[in-house]
Amino acid sequence: MGKPDAEGHGPADGLPGLPPEWGRVVVPDDASALADEAAQLRRELRRAAGGHSGRLALPLLVLMVALLTTIGGLLAVAWPRAGRGTDRPTPAPYAPPATVAGRALPALDLVDAGQAPVPLRGLLPAMIILVDGCPCPERIDEAVSAAPPGVAVVTVAGGRAVATAPPAGRGVRALADPAGGLRSFLGQPARPGTLTALLVDRAGTVTRTLPDLGTVDSYRSDLNALAG
Repeated sequence: MGKPDAEGHGPADGLPGLPPEWGRVVVPDDASALADEAAQLRRELRRAAGGHSGRLALPLLVLMVALLTTIGGLLAVAWPRAGRGTDRPTPAPYAPPATVAGRALPALDLVDAGQAPVPLRGLLPAMIILVDGCPCPERIDEAVSAAPPGVAVVTVAGGRAVATAPPAGRGVRALADPAGGLRSFLGQPARPGTLTALLVDRAGTVTRTLPDLGTVDSYRSDLNALAG
């Protein structure tokens, strides 16, 4: 009629106040399972009343009330245990990281295709695009086309492998970041299918962060401002 709780003990094990002659009390999963016992107690009460045994009716009534009260209390304790371990935290939605705009770009040395060190601050002003989440050549091409004269477009791949650069003469400097210093500065991991970009002026100050590079119209004015 019932089952032990999640710890393997009967719901009434170790509870004080129950007469030992009751034996082991099992709490049913469904309160309707007590219907038969309640009906039997009512029949006993009717028989006792019909046989002029009024002396037995009151003790039986007290016993029934005490039994149902005790089992009701046990059900209130046992039922919440049925859901134990089934709750799962709701995943938090992605939130863009805090911007690093206004901060100075660290003096990072990246590497080119020949693994030669390249000081990143020596390429400023620049639009620096991290391509470790997505090569997205069409977006890189848009940025190169929109960049004014004197503003470099730098792609940065993770590890030591330099991403495939656009066709020669397009003004893109392809580098790699073996130590992950640029990602560490941003404080966010790479996300598949996403380009992240920094706009940095000639003084080395980050003027804008683009956690998810959108269309060129969303950053064109900031890109032109770097040429000033």
